[in-house]
Amino acid sequence: MKLICKHAIAIILLMSSFAAPVAAEPFDDAAAAYGKGDYATALQLFRPLADQGMARAQTILGVMYANGQGVPKSDTEAMKWYRLAADQGDAGAQTALGAIYVNGQGVPKDSEKGLEWFRKAADQGYANAQNNLGSMYDRGDGVAQNYAEAAKWYRLAGDQGYANAQINLANMYLSGRGVPRDYVEAVKLSRLAAEQGLAAAQYNLAYAYANGQGVPQDYTEAVKWSRLAADQGSPTAQYYLGVAYGNGQGVPKDLVQSYKWFEVAAAHGYKDALQGRQAAAERMTSAQITEAQTLAREWKPTGQSIR
Repeated sequence: MKLICKHAIAIILLMSSFAAPVAAEPFDDAAAAYGKGDYATALQLFRPLADQGMARAQTILGVMYANGQGVPKSDTEAMKWYRLAADQGDAGAQTALGAIYVNGQGVPKDSEKGLEWFRKAADQGYANAQNNLGSMYDRGDGVAQNYAEAAKWYRLAGDQGYANAQINLANMYLSGRGVPRDYVEAVKLSRLAAEQGLAAAQYNLAYAYANGQGVPQDYTEAVKWSRLAADQGSPTAQYYLGVAYGNGQGVPKDLVQSYKWFEVAAAHGYKDALQGRQAAAERMTSAQITEAQTLAREWKPTGQSIR
């Protein structure tokens, strides 16, 4: 399980950096250029600020090198700029360094060193780092496994509205790891994350409604949330839609749609979908199968998970 902070951390870092008051007008101009995808101009404006020691500019320059935005992609350069900012206490850069060490990204994997950087940022209240620190305790990576400590850090991040922490804590309530098993609390947390667009949380809600776990059983709601997750590419949610259409649970029975969703799920590596597809095919005409296969080929994700 890779931590979220890999190169996809760019948006989170930028949101954190841009939220603070900025005294220098060139930083505003650089941020605006970056937001427009004008990386050449952003680089031209960010680099002098970074050279002058502005931590926020150094962090974003690290992001640009990590992603190859306006510069050749270079883990070495990214690491250099992150460290300069991290040494000044920039939480975003500290979180990025933590992820680099934990994931062994351009450096030897070193979970203990990654943990140290996550803790520095987490102690500043940085939600991304708090979530990652929780994950380290959850998995016992670089530290003794401690579910109660994991739940503590997930909660701190979740209370700030961080969706990934909310779903991580929800899963702890589902399994009773570090907290008492509580399906109602799991649903509450899953909903908070699902409403932010997190596919895993949307499927958690679908499962809860399908099984009456923490909420009254409601197949219509189960289909609604499963579809949102399926549209983002969740193979588990796609498989569930295949089952729902095949059984007429929450939607009118429709073997073409059932076959289509089984086919899409199978294409995303969900092996059980192969059996579901075969079961649907045995009840369909050749024309229906052809239609379903066409729909499956034409299917494209319509949303993007924030995980």
